[in-house]
Amino acid sequence: MKSCYVRMDMLTGVVELEAPDEIKTGDYVISEIDKGLCLGIAISDPLETKKEGLKKIMGKATEDEVAQYFSLKEKEQYALDFCNQKIKDMNLPMKLIWAEYLFGGTKLLFYFVSESRVDFRELVKELAKEFKVRIELRQVGVRDEAKIIGGLGNCGNVCCCRRFLNNFSIVSIKMVKEQSLALNPSKISGICGRLMCCLAYEYGMYMGFKKDFPKLGKRITTPQGEGKVVKHNTLQSTVTIELDDGKEVTLPLKDITT
Repeated sequence: MKSCYVRMDMLTGVVELEAPDEIKTGDYVISEIDKGLCLGIAISDPLETKKEGLKKIMGKATEDEVAQYFSLKEKEQYALDFCNQKIKDMNLPMKLIWAEYLFGGTKLLFYFVSESRVDFRELVKELAKEFKVRIELRQVGVRDEAKIIGGLGNCGNVCCCRRFLNNFSIVSIKMVKEQSLALNPSKISGICGRLMCCLAYEYGMYMGFKKDFPKLGKRITTPQGEGKVVKHNTLQSTVTIELDDGKEVTLPLKDITT
């Protein structure tokens, strides 16, 4: 079996799909993914894979199908504006962030964020009356909002979720502490307000480096005397010890005895 990578919409990102041999990089392809029939662009040639259960590429899109797809894309802004106005008129507690026509115009999806459950049944009726297609409203989280809208992270680059992340991994305060980073919300939070995804990138490396480090608070013996570990300097492979006389010394890991 062969597969290739296909770039879909902003929220789906890049997905791996089972692919026939004739698919080439740059081809527009059609596939049935979780939310329905979608069009994407192949960003790799098919290669042998052992992965099972991949969604299949149904085939290349014709020139007419591609033209129709982009014609529908031009109508999404009107759909977004119309829905926003209806939300305002109905005073619904929701923030609309994106409207999307699926391939063929069979379904129109609206993505929104809200801090509470929203009764949008009347809104759906108004939207169906206006657009004459199947309407679906999807509530997403603040991380999905950042992925759709985009923005610059603390590093100055476009946020990772917008550029290349397909799935959000779990990021915890423990990862921050293990990397000896300051617990400053402005330094460790992304534009979504949650802990930055990149905190998970080097976490495994830090844990690998620290496997031979004595635990914080543990009493150890040094050439200068006994004391307790108060800080790990992971990348330098050094440990800071508070000696019994109150002084602090920083020593290479190899020079201490646990």
